[in-house]
Amino acid sequence: MLEKDLRMDSTLEKGKEVIRIEADAVAALIDRINDRFVAAVQMIFMTGGRVVITGMGKSGLIARKIAATMSSTGTPAVFMHPSDAFHGDLGMVQSGDVVICISKSGDTEEIQTLLPILRHLGAKVISMVGNVHSFLGRNSDVVLDVSVKEEACPHDLAPTASTTATLAMGDALAIALLHKRNFTKEDFALFHPGGILGRQLLLKVESLMVTGSGIPSVHESVTLSDAILVISSKRLGATCVVNDGGQLSGIITDGDLRRLLQRTNNITNLTAADAMTKNPKVIRRDMLAARALEMMESHKITQLVVVDEETKPAGMIHLHDLVKAGFTPESNG
Repeated sequence: MLEKDLRMDSTLEKGKEVIRIEADAVAALIDRINDRFVAAVQMIFMTGGRVVITGMGKSGLIARKIAATMSSTGTPAVFMHPSDAFHGDLGMVQSGDVVICISKSGDTEEIQTLLPILRHLGAKVISMVGNVHSFLGRNSDVVLDVSVKEEACPHDLAPTASTTATLAMGDALAIALLHKRNFTKEDFALFHPGGILGRQLLLKVESLMVTGSGIPSVHESVTLSDAILVISSKRLGATCVVNDGGQLSGIITDGDLRRLLQRTNNITNLTAADAMTKNPKVIRRDMLAARALEMMESHKITQLVVVDEETKPAGMIHLHDLVKAGFTPESNG
């Protein structure tokens, strides 16, 4: 048991040590957010082309992630594998593009071969390098120092702290560019239509509302018993009540019926007009679905009538429809 406890203590300490080393590597970057960083951001911002990010091995994996982050935050970026570049992929690089080269050593054979070609193509080069005095560091337009004091790997071989630092520097570039472009959450939603934010900022009421024969609707003059049948058959927990011109006069909900029955047991002679709530909360079909959820939460209701320009019922949207689409009070916050 003692031996097992010792092994566990050793495992915990090793895990904590890795986090400490990598945290220190990222913290060391703060002082390197300097004029070179500003120059890199400005170069990318002003380019008439796009950003091409390249790197070998683990650096290539980090390059892919940085390219994805930039693309989703308003800076078009693509990943180019150095080996594939020599077999046709260099065709994606054009004059005016900015190429970000990522390398721990800065002296790999692929980088030394690739760099002169990039220059010939007229591309600008930003390096994210662990050795600013390397071939890559000496031959870049802007050098970003992502060197680390030590790797978390005890043999100082496997890229760990260095890749973490490089990833953080890439995120810093992406977010600095986001702010420089005034990239809004609405812009972000356009690139993420399948996510929660995309649904919140893009999905409209008309995409979720019940329409046509699915709309529960009765005339003011129908008996309350008939109105209840409509509520039950349409299964939206309510029915619209309309006047002779087809305009919305009110709504009868399950809650209205419960409150009515608390006041009287005799509903035989009552009409829909007698039981309805006048001037109910309504919404337009071109409003965001997120707005419908806000209204439901604010007024503690579970459905909204969708009206047209003439205040005629064009549909009804229920809380269940919003939940099915991924909207929740938490996601709407």
